[in-house]
Amino acid sequence: MPEQTIPQPTAKPVNPLAGYFRQPKLYLKLPSNGEFYPDGILDHSQIDEYAVYAMTAKDELIFKSPDALMNGQATVEVIKSCIPSIKDPWLMPSIDLDAVLIAIRIATYGEEMEVSSICPSCDHSNDYQINLVHYLDRASQFQYVKEIPVGPLVISIRPYNYKEITKTAIRSLEQQKIISIVNDESLTDEEKIERFGLSFVKLTELTVDIVTGCITSIQTPTDLVTDQEQIQEFVNNSPTAVFNGINEHITKLKDEIALKAQTVSCQECETTFDVELTMDQTNFFGVGS
Repeated sequence: MPEQTIPQPTAKPVNPLAGYFRQPKLYLKLPSNGEFYPDGILDHSQIDEYAVYAMTAKDELIFKSPDALMNGQATVEVIKSCIPSIKDPWLMPSIDLDAVLIAIRIATYGEEMEVSSICPSCDHSNDYQINLVHYLDRASQFQYVKEIPVGPLVISIRPYNYKEITKTAIRSLEQQKIISIVNDESLTDEEKIERFGLSFVKLTELTVDIVTGCITSIQTPTDLVTDQEQIQEFVNNSPTAVFNGINEHITKLKDEIALKAQTVSCQECETTFDVELTMDQTNFFGVGS
């Protein structure tokens, strides 16, 4: 029988437009310094800086989808598009989130962001240009404190990842749900108590699980504990002060790296006041300037 030849795959032709594809607009130093990423989630850079591309038209359209914004999927897709080194943004440490989104905005629209605010003194409407590069400069100096001493124990923690941050947002919705149950006049007092109890238990379990998951190890005077079941058992049987201390430490570090309010002066009466800057994607990426 004649030999059968196996067809070889045809090489994909080079796109003549490839030279016109978007190029990196800036390089970002992550506040985490590349730590806290599970294996395979970040293509580590030897110089600790990561290429940031401008958003495409598809990325901008994704940010206009309310459902995708609510569940975090829009943010994940845009980060994957604009910072390809981050393979799975769901597992990105939360301390990198603001810096990543600000870098994407700078790459897309430029260093200045226009912010409008009403003067609390004279009600004059003011427009300001905020330079976002200053935030990235500050974020690059951030140091994450990974250990918390608790009596004879040393508890090692990691920051929340983006998936856990999204769960925290769901927790806020649960809190609103609890309030709506109490104010629902169509329910009897017994129904209110039952539904309130179920919602509160769900909210409490979610909070404890998220915080416990951020504990990577506990050093005792004689042992190093890394088993998550044993850590969970420890948290479930610890005084409230221990849990609150861990939760407050994690939250405090996230707040330290967050976008800070800017002190501005009214253009009409010269009163100084603070303008809050938020990372709400519906407005943060809503203006192409």
